[in-house]
Amino acid sequence: MSHWLTATIADKSLIQLLGGLLLGVLIAALAWRARALNRSGAWSAALTGSLIFGLGGIAWATLLLTFFISSSALSQGLSRRKAALSEKFAKGSQRDWGQVLANGGLGALLVCLHALYPEQSWSWIAFAGAMAAVNADTWATEIGVFSPTTPRLITTGKPVPTGTSGGITPLGYLAVTSGAALIGVMATLVSSTAYPLAWAAVITLAGVAGSSFDSLLGATLQAIYWCPTCKKETERHPIHTCGSATTLRRGWRWLNNDWVNFLCSLVGALTAAGLGLLITAIFPAMR
Repeated sequence: MSHWLTATIADKSLIQLLGGLLLGVLIAALAWRARALNRSGAWSAALTGSLIFGLGGIAWATLLLTFFISSSALSQGLSRRKAALSEKFAKGSQRDWGQVLANGGLGALLVCLHALYPEQSWSWIAFAGAMAAVNADTWATEIGVFSPTTPRLITTGKPVPTGTSGGITPLGYLAVTSGAALIGVMATLVSSTAYPLAWAAVITLAGVAGSSFDSLLGATLQAIYWCPTCKKETERHPIHTCGSATTLRRGWRWLNNDWVNFLCSLVGALTAAGLGLLITAIFPAMR
């Protein structure tokens, strides 16, 4: 551990490390004041943000900020219109520590690997894929619920109520693609590559893959509960918004929404890194 810290400080300027710490704390404090984060979410955001800003620099910080600002703006801006569906979702528009780590924890791990092995470019493309996936998934959740068409379960195509885990719509997938593409475009703007369109496409595809996996888990293995009073499925446990205790209806009890979001980011990261390695193996000039 001491060797890693020594190498990291040697490679990174003190100004960048301190700047990352200050920026991470500042963004977390502002988000808490804006009610985008609760207290536990603010502490977690300060930690993950400081690592990513301080060890990764401007390129990594840009992608994290793009995700956080765009997703928080949607969550806050559409919270009143989504109020009628709040009983469906596990949590509200204020992110807690679990949501922050689910969406940014893998990014913090990847930036540490980047600091430890700076010559390995896969960590950057994996980070971009992870951010594309969580951004795509958040956009789908916030925008997709307003679809004029009935959601259909991703596994069977069966019509389901709006807000049902695993339900997809054309509007939702338009939001998925747009959210992933935003990260893809930003990634190419802050990194030096001779093939920006190709890499933007890789990151976008990774984001769509991660979000689709999220929907697949929501339709199959995610823990979904039943409210006996409202007679509705919900992600909320142990107490529903009406005050009644909820019981497990289907899925794995431990696989809550936070774990699903983390796995979404992991699939995005693996897809981006895998496609990146495949492309550079076939077309060495794209390294």
